[in-house]
Amino acid sequence: MKTNIVLGVTGSIAAHKAADLASLLTKAGFTVRVVMTADAQRFITPLPFKTLSRQPVVTDLYDEEEGWQPTHIKLADEADLLLIAPATAHVLARLAHGLADDALTCIALALNPQAKLLIAPAMNGKMWLHPATQANVAVLKSRGAEFIGPDEGMLSCGYEGVGRLWPVEKIAERAAVLLR
Repeated sequence: MKTNIVLGVTGSIAAHKAADLASLLTKAGFTVRVVMTADAQRFITPLPFKTLSRQPVVTDLYDEEEGWQPTHIKLADEADLLLIAPATAHVLARLAHGLADDALTCIALALNPQAKLLIAPAMNGKMWLHPATQANVAVLKSRGAEFIGPDEGMLSCGYEGVGRLWPVEKIAERAAVLLR
């Protein structure tokens, strides 16, 4: 039986890098189901994810496949890992506060208790270092979420500092370790 990864992609400029991540994970033998937020779709379309993962992409809470069970519940039940990369400050806040108003946050809230949660943040450095974001990270860590990154370097906003998405190869490696 294949190991199931739900890859959540949120509205960061780094969303395009998640396509490479989906490809790496699929090539490593994982079943990768991509869930994109509405904001993620402003940076990249679902098509690359569908092609690279060889799976349908969920873009809306009400996207339904065959059968009677809601897609977000089915994915939450079947997931061995929920990997959110990139994760914005907004999605971190929603996760920390249990807000479930789209497919990704509903999956996170309904995630099967045996599944792991790996989060790879990507945002402006001031946003990452803000006390509100750090408090949300602390809450999520206290609930068992693992964070990878963010990395330091030149940010898309023109600043230099912390906030870059961790290299996708290293995210894929960490996901594989968590699933062993």
